Amino acid sequence: MKTVGYAAHDTDAHMVPYHFERRALRDNDVAIEILYSGICHSDLHTVNGDWGPQTYPLVPGHEIVGKVIDVGPDVKDYEVGQHVAVGCMVDSCQDCDQCHNHEEQYCRNGMTPTYGAPDRIDGTITQGGYSKHIIVREQFVLRVPDALDLTKTAPILCAGITTYSPLRTWDVKEGSRVGVVGLGGLGHMAVKLAVAMGAEVTVISRSDAKSEEAKELGATGILVSTDEDAMKDSANAFDIILDTVPVKHDVTQYAPLLDVDGSLVIVGQVGPLEEPSTIPLVTGRRRIAGSLIGGIQETQEVLDFCAKHNIHPECKMIRPDEVNTAYEHLTKGDIAYRFVMDMSSLEVDE
Repeated sequence: MKTVGYAAHDTDAHMVPYHFERRALRDNDVAIEILYSGICHSDLHTVNGDWGPQTYPLVPGHEIVGKVIDVGPDVKDYEVGQHVAVGCMVDSCQDCDQCHNHEEQYCRNGMTPTYGAPDRIDGTITQGGYSKHIIVREQFVLRVPDALDLTKTAPILCAGITTYSPLRTWDVKEGSRVGVVGLGGLGHMAVKLAVAMGAEVTVISRSDAKSEEAKELGATGILVSTDEDAMKDSANAFDIILDTVPVKHDVTQYAPLLDVDGSLVIVGQVGPLEEPSTIPLVTGRRRIAGSLIGGIQETQEVLDFCAKHNIHPECKMIRPDEVNTAYEHLTKGDIAYRFVMDMSSLEVDE
């Protein structure tokens, strides 16, 4: 299948139009016309080579919403015309204990990311959602509930599941006390989801500049991490803290905020952190943990949860040819939430 997208050709993260071919439809494949594609901060890290060398040209994008245009003969759950979604994975071994436990993101043999990784069958490099079409194995295609706004659904496939999964894993429920470090793309979804679960949510930030925004999202307010007195007064105040900050930083200051047996869960930074002190960990049986997206079953669960509770990410809609401007904003950190590209303007050369 001929298609077109936007690709990086080296580590300067400058995206340009790129015409290429998708693989022929396999028996268990779903062919999708992409309608909307979200832009994630990890896209920028990946194309920059921050997480290791990449194979270029590289088409990023793992927040994908589209329409089925064809299916292989063995596909059972999807049909032409149906609205579907694709997230951060497009394959896994399907045989190991983690895959059988519906946690394909932890596949013992390595899951296949939506872009920038060898296809499990033919070895070609996967290309992501900054494109007009994608072909995905049926088991990694998701159903979009009718109640969701298609224009705002894409970031749920990454920001949504990345924050939903640890909230579920750590059993957040009515009365849970949740802290959220940072109020960007991940943080604002963490607030919305935790509030819908019945939790009491506080945003932890270096200033109170986003205090009103936090309250509008359902949080009780902001705990200012640079206010030493406020931080001391908030000792033992949280059962779980989700740390959504996507750069190297010091997590020691947050540990005393946890109650006994509390957990600080890293979902933002992938890479080194400032060296933490073990004192607040040892003295309160507190934990620093991490969490990677979620499995396919859980990703479907968060889509259904968002539909049930009318939760949508805060999005700014752009055209694909504005992707480089969006990347500039990501680099500066001056965009509050998520960019989503309307892919309708992309045209395939015949």
